[in-house]
Amino acid sequence: MQGFANLMWLLSMALIVFSGFAFIDAAIRREDAYRAADKKTKPFWLIILGIAFVVNLLFPILSFLPIIGLVATIVYMVDVRPAVRQITGGGGRRGGSSSDGPYGPYNGGR
Repeated sequence: MQGFANLMWLLSMALIVFSGFAFIDAAIRREDAYRAADKKTKPFWLIILGIAFVVNLLFPILSFLPIIGLVATIVYMVDVRPAVRQITGGGGRRGGSSSDGPYGPYNGGR
């Protein structure tokens, strides 16, 4: 039984970190990018993700409320975040090929 309790604690901590990361990520994105990506508004996502974070802090993982918060966080991470990042040009590769190094393209020593 102790192993199950430890697993539930780890899952709970993972949910708290995941929803906290999503909340912070939503907070640092520009507000106009949400509207440009047609993904509601920044205050909407901050409220939803903030509630998800608080619910994960207060309720045990076996309750249905953290599951709802997890769904909202997943929607943000897989749908809203990539669209907003694409609008703002944030993160990931910004052009170039996979052989580009820090000083330009790698030509294999030629």
